[in-house]
Parts: sequence; C-alpha cells; structure tokens
Amino acid sequence: MSMTTIDEAVNERTYADYSRPLLWRVFMTREFAIIALLVLVYFYAYGNVANFDGPLTLYYLFLDMAPIMLIALPMTLVIITGEIDLSVASIMGLTSVMLGIGYHDFGLSMPLAIVLALVVGTVCGAINGFLVAYVGLPSLAVTIGSMALFRGIAVGLLGTEAITDFDEKWTDLATQRIGGDSSYPVILIAFVVLAIAFAILLHFSTFGRGVYEIGLNDQTARFTGVKVERTKFCLFLLAGVVSGFAGIFYTLRYGSARGDNAEFYELQVIAAVLLGGVSIFGGRGALHGVIAGVLLIGVVSSALRLENVSTNITNIVIGGLLVLSVISGSVLSSVSNLRQRRAARARAPVKASHRSGQPDDGEKAASE
Repeated sequence: MSMTTIDEAVNERTYADYSRPLLWRVFMTREFAIIALLVLVYFYAYGNVANFDGPLTLYYLFLDMAPIMLIALPMTLVIITGEIDLSVASIMGLTSVMLGIGYHDFGLSMPLAIVLALVVGTVCGAINGFLVAYVGLPSLAVTIGSMALFRGIAVGLLGTEAITDFDEKWTDLATQRIGGDSSYPVILIAFVVLAIAFAILLHFSTFGRGVYEIGLNDQTARFTGVKVERTKFCLFLLAGVVSGFAGIFYTLRYGSARGDNAEFYELQVIAAVLLGGVSIFGGRGALHGVIAGVLLIGVVSSALRLENVSTNITNIVIGGLLVLSVISGSVLSSVSNLRQRRAARARAPVKASHRSGQPDDGEKAASE
C-alpha cells in the first residue's frame, strides 16, 4: 500500500461524536433538553400553582413515581438493545400477590416473603429473557403474552380479594422519610443505589458498550465479540428482579396485595423512557435523560392535580409531550443526516482533485 493511499484513508476517517467542543456535546443533547424542560416546568409550577411549594408535594411526587423510576432503569437498557418488555407491571402484580400469600397464607416472616417475591420476579424475567434471547422470538410478542400470563396468575391466585394485614413496621418503612421529617421518602435511597449501579453498567463498562452495539446492529455486535444472547437474557432478568422489587414496595406502601396492583404501569414506564431521549429503534439513550423524563411526568402530573385538572386531561398532556419528543427526535435526526450529506458532497470535489493530482480552486488561487 502506497503512502498516498494511506494518507487518503487517514483523511477520510471522521469521528462525528467528537467533532464538536465538549460543552456543545454535553449541553446540545436531547437529554439536556429534557433536564432544562424539567427545571422550567418545576419552577413555573412552584411560582404559579397553589400549594405546589408545600412540604408534601415533593414527598408524594417521589412516592408516587418511585415504582416507575425503579423499573425505568432496566427498561432503558432493554429498549437501547432494540427490545421491549411489556410485562413489567404484570410482574409487579404477581410479586405483590406472592408477597401477600407468602406472609399471610404460608406464615413466612416478612424478609422470607420478600425473598419469595423477588425469586418470582427473577423467574418471570428469566422466562422472558430465555424466549427472546435464546429461542429468538420477538420481545413484543413474548412480553404481550407474558403480560397476560403473569397478570392472569396473579388474579387467579387471589381473585378479587386483597391481603391487607401486613406488619405496620414494614408498611411504615415504605412511606418513611429520610431523616424523619424531610420531603424525601426512604425509597429514594434504594433508587439512588440502583441508579448508580445501572449508570456504571451502561455508561462505564464493556457490558454497556455491548448494549449500544446490539441496538445499532446485533449482527455487527456479534462479529465484534459481544455475547448478544447472554446480554439480552441478563437485561430481561434484571427487569424482572427490579419489577419484583417495585411490586414489593407498591404493596407495602399501600398495605394491600391484589392481583390488579400496578395495572397499566408498563405504559407509564415506556413513556418516561422514550420521553427521556431513548430511541425506540435502539442504539441511543442515557440514564440521566430517562430520570429527568420520569420526574418531568411526575411534576406535570402533580401540578395539574393541584389545579384540579382531571386525570384524562393529564394523560392527554403527557401523551402530547411523548409524541413531541418522538417527533423531535426524528426531525433532528433528519436534519443531522441532511447536514452530513451536504458536508460529504462539499468534501467530494476536494478529494477528487487530490486523487487526480490536480490542485483545487483554493490551491490555484494560493499559487497565483
């Protein structure tokens, strides 16, 4: 290979992700746009919505959004691989029922009942992961089926009954505040620990780089050494475990184990993840954007509830935000592709002149 060919190859290589200054790459992103929107909406509500600045607002906001915040962590990784898990709310319902049955009917202590519920959540996640990763079935079809299966088992075990006689020590723990009188419930400690663990896993590990590669192109990821099947299986397993934990928290918070607990939560989780900037097609997304997306939904819901706006109108507003988020992503992607094509066409005559050995217009002018 001649030196000319090597020089051309080097000149043709570009690193688009690092072609702009650091501050541009940090702040001019969809994730930062969601964070900025969250700050704007929060301070607008704080100054204009009656009672939003009260001591209970943040407490109940975090308490209400905690299950969604928890499940959004593994769901982010699942969607980045290009898959989806629609059964997370049904896993919450099933683990809620198993917690109640284990504690009330089996006579287990609360720690053992919690372990039983977590094992059930893990098994549910493993079933989804095995069918998607190793059998090769589409995750949409698999989790629609398991969503109905897990919910049906939960409702079949308890029917229309509810188990409510839990030890007050545990139900109080679920609603306890950090420090005794702060606006932050104790569940935030568990969320922060899990968020740090998932952030390290996704953004600072080879496993996380494999997650992005699978989302961009799973065949290419396989050729580069990524264990595609094992990665997908682990992600669905994690989704099952965290959903089980969220189901336990939900049960203890309301003090009630029912088969229909947490119905339709899967839609709120997926909406929050997509609002946070994760591409439904896979290969793109970040956890800080997702957390901001969950909190944005919580702030909007709390502000509208304090304004006595009905739940239907709240759902319309949140749905509109989600649609705008998806559309803006497609528009920005199209604009970026158009700019790249124009830049490539602008570079083409220069490269052609270099290959032919003829000087371009700029070189001619310089020589003259």
